[in-house]
Amino acid sequence: MTLNLGPDRVAAAPISWGVCEVPGWGHQMAPSRVLREMAELGLTATEFGPDGFLPDAPADKAATLAAHGMTAVGGFVPVILHDPSHDPLPGVRTALEGFTAAGAGTLVLAAATGLDGYNTRPELDESGWKTLLANLDRLADLAASVGITGSLHPHVGTMIEGPGEVDRVLEGSGIGLCLDTGHLLIGGTDPVALARRAADRVVHVHLKDVDPDAAAEVRAGRATYTGAVADGMYRPLGQGGVDLPALVGALESAGYGGWYVMEQDAVLSAEPDADGGPVADVRASLAWLSAL
Repeated sequence: MTLNLGPDRVAAAPISWGVCEVPGWGHQMAPSRVLREMAELGLTATEFGPDGFLPDAPADKAATLAAHGMTAVGGFVPVILHDPSHDPLPGVRTALEGFTAAGAGTLVLAAATGLDGYNTRPELDESGWKTLLANLDRLADLAASVGITGSLHPHVGTMIEGPGEVDRVLEGSGIGLCLDTGHLLIGGTDPVALARRAADRVVHVHLKDVDPDAAAEVRAGRATYTGAVADGMYRPLGQGGVDLPALVGALESAGYGGWYVMEQDAVLSAEPDADGGPVADVRASLAWLSAL
């Protein structure tokens, strides 16, 4: 089949430029350079990036993107969902104001552990599971009330990482799925198989490619997630172990019409040279997509 993934289907993400919410993750590039480089690649849409990357005020957030010819497709919002003493709705409601102002259509939730980073995580007990699943439905309803689609992003180092946890979310809640090809593979889920059996739940896609050997080291606990990212675990699209043509084909055949957000998570040690840095990997990924 011919895959029509033009500029109205493919978006960028600041994490590909090393911009991340984790304290001490690495050098953080300024939004002016990141957004400029996105636009120079011909991209016209992006996710927001973490709190603090764009201005906090909703109108200023939208204006910053527009000044660079960019629109917002959504954003990654890590939130504690499993703690009965914590109500995630007020914080997410505030975040959604920025989504609405910028016309972003998809809320990408991650089940945060409450710890910094993604190298360790606690285990959920039954009370935690009950609270988490109920909060997912509450937040999906909240997002829908302002015209935004809620999704849950299985993510390494969060409360929803591995295959059993992904299945429990799909079975125990009605929220949509952000299918992240890299995090699923690292966590032990075959992303292509999941796309084929749960395409009706997929509302957003993060396209990543991964060095499978590095992913296996993280899965086995022999390497930390952050260390593996810094060592280049994420590869430009088409240069890793994810069968991306099969995955995209499965989703498109099932009628998926949403965004494909390119993400190659990076850790930077310093500001890249003017003509170098992460933009080269994003350019390579775009070239691969155009050939697809």
